Amino acid sequence: MIIPKDAFIPVEKVRDYLLVLLDADDKSGYLSLAGYTREDYWELLRDIREQLLPGEAEYQSRNEFGEYYVLYGRLRGPNGRVLGVRTIWLREVSGRIRFLTLYPD
Repeated sequence: MIIPKDAFIPVEKVRDYLLVLLDADDKSGYLSLAGYTREDYWELLRDIREQLLPGEAEYQSRNEFGEYYVLYGRLRGPNGRVLGVRTIWLREVSGRIRFLTLYPD
């Protein structure tokens, strides 16, 4: 499935989760290697849209919320460093496609 450029990416997911230091399952350290910061969260939002989307995602599973897909790619961060990423997307029962999370790849 193609994840379209206008897929829903919650600002809070990027600003208040991916770019915040967490005790468990922290992603902010990895993202900081490419220069991403919470203060400039919009850079990660922009780069996901411009560098990964639209993109061909692989079907993973289905449950009562919808179908889950994984999209692999590379992000060139604000400092020029390139990171491999694995992003997870949900095609909700309503049809809306929503960003769920990102992992180092």
